[in-house]
Amino acid sequence: MPKTDPATLPYRPCVGAVVINDQGRVFIGHRADGPEEPEGPGTWWQMPQGGIDEGEDPETAVLRELYEETSMRSVEVIAESEGWFTYDLPPELVGKAWKGRYRGQTQKWYLLRFTGSEDEIDILTPGGGHHKAEFNAWKWADIGELTDHVVPFKKEVYARIVAEFAGRVGSQR
Repeated sequence: MPKTDPATLPYRPCVGAVVINDQGRVFIGHRADGPEEPEGPGTWWQMPQGGIDEGEDPETAVLRELYEETSMRSVEVIAESEGWFTYDLPPELVGKAWKGRYRGQTQKWYLLRFTGSEDEIDILTPGGGHHKAEFNAWKWADIGELTDHVVPFKKEVYARIVAEFAGRVGSQR
């Protein structure tokens, strides 16, 4: 089977959610990937994120993805990232992840305040009901911890997200 040249592939348009609670802590979920997944078994934590559907605007997409991964609906949009954050997959994942259609992702991130009760959060049978659970555990973390928990190829993007939103997270307490 010929190796896929990443330069020939586009980036997957995506959104991400930095969801904070009333203490200014950020929601992160532990990946539920199995060993059959291209990235291997889930051993890292990440914030909710996912693809933008054809014709969908990014803000609608982030609210949909958040619901599909966590069942959260009780959120307010505080801010959106000024630009898009892009990362490349490691060479061993190109041609495997996302059915081989993308070289990485370009992401618009949103800072959201969770206004509901934690009883609303359901990662095991999340809203939408059309796909398997993305996460098998979740917790609230300090924004400064985010880069410690994410898969290595997303660390730079997470550091940029933290830099952009950290001042606003502290002001939401």
